[in-house]
Amino acid sequence: MTENPDIAKMSGLELLRAMVAMPDQPPNIGRLIGMEPGVIEFGKVQLKVTTRPDYANPLGTVHGGICATLLDSVMGTAVHSTLEAGVGYGTLELKVNYIRTVPTSGIQLTATGTTIHVGRTTATAEGQVHDDQGRLVAHGTTTCLIYR
Repeated sequence: MTENPDIAKMSGLELLRAMVAMPDQPPNIGRLIGMEPGVIEFGKVQLKVTTRPDYANPLGTVHGGICATLLDSVMGTAVHSTLEAGVGYGTLELKVNYIRTVPTSGIQLTATGTTIHVGRTTATAEGQVHDDQGRLVAHGTTTCLIYR
């Protein structure tokens, strides 16, 4: 039996990479909407989802909350990837701009978040969501609270 890692002793980057490698992750938002990991580097995180009918808004296109969730996830985890062991974060502010609608018919969305500034008590990051044709779908910024 494999022991669970002591997450309190792991940096944010180590924790993110360990979570991706876990075969049986606990329930989380990523699993709920089918996020798949891409790039996980210091200060940069990429996640992907494939659209499906469950994501539909009343007009039949992807609900804006899917892109907002992707952006919150990649920007927040980009910040997390820069933090030392035992240091946490939370989203203070999230700003999203929607550029175009997305069909629910199996379009792969790729979200990329990168840090702009990581200080002692706050951090900022930016993110973009592109469709599988490389078109910008949404972009945003975040401010995160760092807690030690």
